[in-house]
Amino acid sequence: MTATVALIGANGHGRWHRRRIAEIERAGRVRLTGLADPRPIEPDPLVRDRVLIFDDHRKLLAEISPDVVVICTPPHTHLPIALDAIAAGCDLLLEKPPVPSPAAHHTLAAALADARRACQVGFQALGSQAWLRFREALPGLGRLDGITATASWQRDDVYYGRSPWAGRRSVNGRPVVDGALVNPLAHAVMQALAGAHAVGAGRPRQLVAERYRVRPIEVEDTAFARIGFDSGLTIVIAVTLAGEDFIAGEIAARGPGGRAVLEYPTDRLALPGDAAMRPVEGRTDLLTNLIDHRAHGAPLLVPLGSTADFTAVLAALTAPDAPLPHLLNDSAVVVEGPKRTIPGINDLLRKVISTMALPSEMGVPWAVPPFTRRLP
Repeated sequence: MTATVALIGANGHGRWHRRRIAEIERAGRVRLTGLADPRPIEPDPLVRDRVLIFDDHRKLLAEISPDVVVICTPPHTHLPIALDAIAAGCDLLLEKPPVPSPAAHHTLAAALADARRACQVGFQALGSQAWLRFREALPGLGRLDGITATASWQRDDVYYGRSPWAGRRSVNGRPVVDGALVNPLAHAVMQALAGAHAVGAGRPRQLVAERYRVRPIEVEDTAFARIGFDSGLTIVIAVTLAGEDFIAGEIAARGPGGRAVLEYPTDRLALPGDAAMRPVEGRTDLLTNLIDHRAHGAPLLVPLGSTADFTAVLAALTAPDAPLPHLLNDSAVVVEGPKRTIPGINDLLRKVISTMALPSEMGVPWAVPPFTRRLP
């Protein structure tokens, strides 16, 4: 039986979901029945005329009762919309980051269990064959010295004007999840945590982080984090949205058996003995995987439970008592119109993941002491 699908949050990144749903629909696996967004929904030639349009997700759920709902709304709205969809009998594809706190994670998990519904979280890089090969290679590296993640992107002033919640810590008293570590570069954090899980590192127990911003926003655009696990494994994450040369996003692990590197956005991989990065074909689409789970019990690639560690880190970074990211002054930032860059940042990112030391521990002139949090 063809599953009916609705998309809540049809603008912005929701346009990508519309295209993806249309591809799966052409294969006969799903039928798109509704779109919901409080703003007027931009036209899309891929969407059939008979698809119903709503300005409120509750109207959609009441009128068409889809089998599966894709939720692509601002992160701080995920939980109430997900609970409404579960109550309507829907399975979920929930965009990342899924929820803002361990308490919200527990609430959502309990609702799913009570209703016997499924939830896939949109960390799509975890569906790639490159990731599977990277994960399978980790035991062969021996006892790991560490796992690292780095990326250098560039986001200008327009990016922070994209919505009322962009660059904010909270809106109307609700925590907003828009820092570099937990929204645009959340995949880097999740891939590193998934690598730690793959080698049996246990739970993350301590976060030490330095966060910076190059414009007067309320969240970080540049961040360095060191996370310690039960087993003693350490992961270090170094990312920026004020970068120089583009680094798409790299996850690396090293041990006595060598080093493995995964460029997760492009599915390029280098394992011990490889002379260079090489592409690895194949990704399992997360919505297709969810449909297969509904049809014949295929294991979910990214079930909600697999994101618990990510949510614990996210909550520590976005807690009300967490310090505001340090605002870098003009001496540390180059401004070119709407673009802002930290000179030397790419070399610093590389040095951090090589040494696993944070900028303040290296004596970087603009660095400030980190904050430390115990993780639950």
